[in-house]
Formats: sequence, structure tokens, C-alpha cells
Amino acid sequence: MSLLTAPGPRDDTATRPGSDRPRHDRQAQRRAVLGRIRLRRALTLVLMTLVLPGSAQLVVGRRRVGQVAIRTWLGLWAGLLLVVGVGFLWHGLVFKLGSSTAFLTLVRLVLMLLAVGWAALFVDAWRLGRPLELERKHRLLLGGLNAGLSLVVAGSLLFGAHLVNVQRGFITAMFGDGVASAATHGRYNVLLVGGDSGDDRWGLRTDSLTVASIDEDTGRTILFGLPRNMTNFPFPEGSVMAEHFPQGYDCGADCTLNSLATWSGDHKDVFAHSKDPAMAATIEGVEGITGLKINYFAMVNLQGFRNLVAAMGGLTLNVRDRIPIGLPVTSYIEPGVRKLNGFETLWFARSRHSADDYSRMARQKCVMSAMLQQLSPQMVITKFEGLAKASESLLETNLPASELDTFVDLALKARSQRIATVSFVPPQIITSHPDIDKIRSMIKTAIDRSDKTDGAKHKLGKGFSKRHQGPQTGGSLGSMSDGYAANQSDDLSKVC
Repeated sequence: MSLLTAPGPRDDTATRPGSDRPRHDRQAQRRAVLGRIRLRRALTLVLMTLVLPGSAQLVVGRRRVGQVAIRTWLGLWAGLLLVVGVGFLWHGLVFKLGSSTAFLTLVRLVLMLLAVGWAALFVDAWRLGRPLELERKHRLLLGGLNAGLSLVVAGSLLFGAHLVNVQRGFITAMFGDGVASAATHGRYNVLLVGGDSGDDRWGLRTDSLTVASIDEDTGRTILFGLPRNMTNFPFPEGSVMAEHFPQGYDCGADCTLNSLATWSGDHKDVFAHSKDPAMAATIEGVEGITGLKINYFAMVNLQGFRNLVAAMGGLTLNVRDRIPIGLPVTSYIEPGVRKLNGFETLWFARSRHSADDYSRMARQKCVMSAMLQQLSPQMVITKFEGLAKASESLLETNLPASELDTFVDLALKARSQRIATVSFVPPQIITSHPDIDKIRSMIKTAIDRSDKTDGAKHKLGKGFSKRHQGPQTGGSLGSMSDGYAANQSDDLSKVC
């Protein structure tokens, strides 16, 4: 037999009973199975940390760490559910907590600590998964998943802490710690002022003045509009301005309602006791005309108003006529239901070209109505940071932070109520020689009518109606001789 045909050594592994696979294949298979088991165990620990922080540590024997983490987690959830549950029964609690800088500071600190602690638990869960015993591809998978979850969870919590800090900064910047003012005869009276200042002007001139009279229980609101060019009006007895003008503000054509802020700036010694002489003088004028006690004021910077509308994503308005833009006119806002940006909305509210002050007052009330309806809680939540930053440069008010929750609640109630308007303008009132008794009678009639309203919920809309038609001037329904609908209405949204 030659060497080529001689049988070689017998392969025992091929013929031995029960050994149809090589030994090294069986070992490789066992290693693969063991690797998958280890991977599943490691992934389970990471996912347990995502669902219930501390549970991974609890199941592998680190009981103290696990128990502290789980108790903290469950305690936070219990606190949140308690606040939500009570909030459904008492909305004021949510508003009160949301406007408390001390509570917001605590929430911010808790969110930051929770972010750090949760991220640390993810790292510990990765360590407990014994990554060095895993195959290389499994280590990469586990490491990537763990890092991704840590970043998402911690990043979300830190972003929440940032938003809480924005809210806290907004409240601190906007609202002070002044003395709260009680409602008078069941109503809060807030003076809303549009400020018109610039480099070419001495001091501040109030461009628009409206008293929002709000029922303290229902939020039902009446807007009393005062023309900026009103003259020959009295001041409250015993007031600072009454001492200087005992016969009323009757010093000529320059002594208009909107000049009070400038007058106080020229006579700062008269209001040395006041933090804001311009508003102090203006409030005394408004109280003298209306007989209403003004609780608070809110002054809107009309240029900053653009930023607020921009942060909202625009304001939808029913433009009834071409509204000129610019001085001189450079373009127009065309008629139709349009979503206007901040620049266009400002000109819609302020343009006087081919119009008069009173039609402009009517348009401004339509802007207020649209703002109230379109600035919804959902928009505030989703665009909160931008709205807060815009508002810081927009508004100046003496409303104390302690009363913020009350007025947020009233604003939400007002959205479901009809807004009435009464303006002291022609043809009812001659602004150069106003009939003060008639003005106060108009106010009493409007309040009595509002108090008798059944309080039925008003269908929420956009703050304007597309159906109402009629003669119009300067983009407002009506005329100066007959009156503008938005200046005298029981339902503002139907005439805008």
C-alpha cells in the first residue's frame, strides 16, 4: 500500500457518539449565549433606572442607595399628584405656586439635583452591568444607550430648571413687593396705558388710556376708554394735582390728559414722594374724570409690543380697510382676515392717517380683544420663554407679585366672558369740555348692566367677527359723528 492510499489517523471527534460538533464550537456557542445573557442583564439594569430610578441598585444588593432613590422618586410623584389634584379643585393654588419666587427657586433646585442624581444612577447602572465582561459590540451598544438616556433625561430636567428660572426672573423683573390693593365695590380697576416715548420727545406721553374694570368674582370686564386729548377735567379732592389745579386741568390746549406725565416730569418736586411721578399724575387725572379708584396700572411700551406679538407668532385681526404704514406712508395693511406680525399690528393699532383719534381707539380695543383670546394658556406653555423675555421689555406695572395669581385667574375667567366697552368720546362726550356727571353716569350704567348679565359662557373665538358689516371710517365700524362700534359695545368681539 502506498503512502497516498494509506489511511491517516482516525478522527475520534467525528465518530465518537454524541460529539457531532467540535468542542470549540460548543464553547463558542456557550460564550455567545452567556454574552447575550449578560447584555440583557446590563440593558435591563439601565432600563430599570429609566423607569424607576434606584430599582437597579436595589435588585443587585445596593439596598441603601436603591431605597433612598426610590423613596425620593415616589415622594416627588406624590407631591406632584397632590398639587395637580388640589389644583383641579382650587385653581388658585397653581397660580399662587407659579407666581411664588420662593417656590420657583425650590423647584429649580430640585430639578437640578434630580438631573445630577438621575445621571449618576445611570452611570452606576452601567457599572453594575459589568461592561468589561461584555463583548466589544455589546459594550458599545450599552455605553451609547446609557449615555443617550443620561443626556436626554438630565438635559430635559435642566431645561425645565432653566424655564423655571426664566419664570422666576420674569416675576422678579416685572412685579414688585408693593402693597396689595383691595377691590372697590367688588371690582378691580386697572389703568392700561400705552406709552409713547422716543429720542425726539421730552419725557413720556401716554398714547392710549383704558381702565379695565374687572369683577372680582366672575372676571367680567368693562373697558372704559379715555381720549388722550381730553381737557378741562377735575382731580380728586385732596390730591396733589388738585392742589395745583383747584379749578381743574384748564390751562389751555396744552393741558390734555396725556400731558400729565410730561407735566409731572417738569415738576418733579411736586411728586417727590412718588416712585413714578408720571403715573401718579395720570392716575389722579383718570380718577378725577371717572370717579373710580384705580387699584393698579400697567404701562405698555408700544415699541416693545412688537416683540410680544412676534413671540406669539403674530396676531390674527379682521382688517376692515387699508391701514397706512409709516410717516410718510410707505405701504399698507390690506383688508381681510390677516395674521399680522408685530410691526404690522403696532401700525394697525396706532395709524391715524385718513382717520381720527377715536377710530384709532376703536382699533386698539379690537387688538386688546384679539390678544385676550389668542394668547391662550397653551401658547403661554409652548412659547413661554419668548413671551417672558418680550414681556420684560414691554410692561411696567405696580401690581405686586403676591397678587399675580389673582389676576391670572381673573384673566382666564375673562376669556369666557363678553367684554363690554364704554368710551368717553364724541358724539356722547365733547372732549374739550367733558360732562363729568354724564361720564360717571355712563360708568354706573355699564357696571349695573354688567352685574345683571347672566354670566353665560361666551363661545371662545379669535376676538373678532367676520360677519358684522356696516359703514366704517379709518378701519373701524362707524364714524366720529355717529360713534364707533368698538368704543360702545356690550360684546367687543362682535364689532371688531
